[in-house]
Amino acid sequence: MKAKIIPFIVLLSLFSLFFYSCEDSTYKEYKGNNPVYMSYEDLRSSFAQEQNSDLKNPGKIYFKDNYIFIVEELKGIHVFDNSNPASPVNKAFIKMPGVVDISISGYIMYADSYVDLVVLNVEDIANIHEVGRIKDILPYTVPAIDNLFPAAYVDQTRGVVVGWELKTIREKVNTETIRYPIFMLSSLSFMADKNATGASSGISGSGVGVGGSMARFGIKDQVLYVVDNSLLKVFDITDKLSPSKINEIYPGWNVETMFLTENEMFLGTTTGMAILDITNPSSPVFKTFFQHARSCDPVIVDDTLAYVTLRTGTTCGGNLNCLDVVNVKNINKPVMVKSYGMSNPQGLGKDGDLLFICDGSAGLKVYDASDPLSITSHLIYAYPQIKAFDVIPFKNVLMLIGENGLYQYNYSDVRNITLMSTIQVVK
Repeated sequence: MKAKIIPFIVLLSLFSLFFYSCEDSTYKEYKGNNPVYMSYEDLRSSFAQEQNSDLKNPGKIYFKDNYIFIVEELKGIHVFDNSNPASPVNKAFIKMPGVVDISISGYIMYADSYVDLVVLNVEDIANIHEVGRIKDILPYTVPAIDNLFPAAYVDQTRGVVVGWELKTIREKVNTETIRYPIFMLSSLSFMADKNATGASSGISGSGVGVGGSMARFGIKDQVLYVVDNSLLKVFDITDKLSPSKINEIYPGWNVETMFLTENEMFLGTTTGMAILDITNPSSPVFKTFFQHARSCDPVIVDDTLAYVTLRTGTTCGGNLNCLDVVNVKNINKPVMVKSYGMSNPQGLGKDGDLLFICDGSAGLKVYDASDPLSITSHLIYAYPQIKAFDVIPFKNVLMLIGENGLYQYNYSDVRNITLMSTIQVVK
């Protein structure tokens, strides 16, 4: 490396070794994950709509007006016309780096794109387009890394991190360097019809869609909720094209999922379930926290019962794999009803007395949950060949996302649950 140029050449000769030695001592060298950046300018000009894009790494799912939206984690959103669940039609792919979660009110979609909240018009599936963007409103997010090696320093001024490359890193050691907090994504890691004409007329201007149990976005009336690791951001969407942040609440640490009922918000965290009153949607009020052992924790609620799955083998920690049933009739004092052992449960859904649980490598399990004290004694169906991640049950159709793609089941006759269609992941 070059020493600093100083006016006196003799001093340069005399002290060159000294300066080199001192400067070199401020560096460390190691093998690690080096960030690959995308500039903020490129991020904000990268939106595009494509056709015939294969599903490769499915994440979260969302349903509205006969359309299924499947997030291709950190890459974009697949759109399928599901007017006929026996034959879903691949309609479009929305290219949008950094997307993990979405929610739709009317025909306006809200999606994260790394640090930005993006507003999309999805009324015409053939012409989905960006209509708004709030910059730098979401936490700085980086993709999951190879945990066998450390991560290099992330310079947020260079843009967003879109990936990692394993290499020898020479990094300057600066004891005064401030490392800003970042939100590390856990990869969801787990389809493909060609574009064709479909029967659906498009997305309507009313109502909101339905997300899975892993959702971090939610909408109530004219309010959009976005939860990250430790903050709940509240946006007024009275003007749907221009969300304005009106509130920010600290509901706890390591928040993973959000589930909304008419008057409450249930947040799944790695250490328990936080319950907030959203009677006034713009001003959520923290009510109580139901604690459990450390574990990943999606939650759904049906009437007075909450169903919580806890699992191991993730960055959440813990050693429990179970389904907890909690009475939340009195939201100020939740009471455990019963806990059931599971293999490695993840997302879940409920329709009437039917409880659908994605139990990891043990597959999809369908229970009669009419008696909360004997759920596992009433297993109706099990599909162990499917490594399931999340589900949306809707009007006798179960939409399931798993490692190998999208599966749809007709459960109108619980004695004869049938597979209607699959869209396979393309490796």
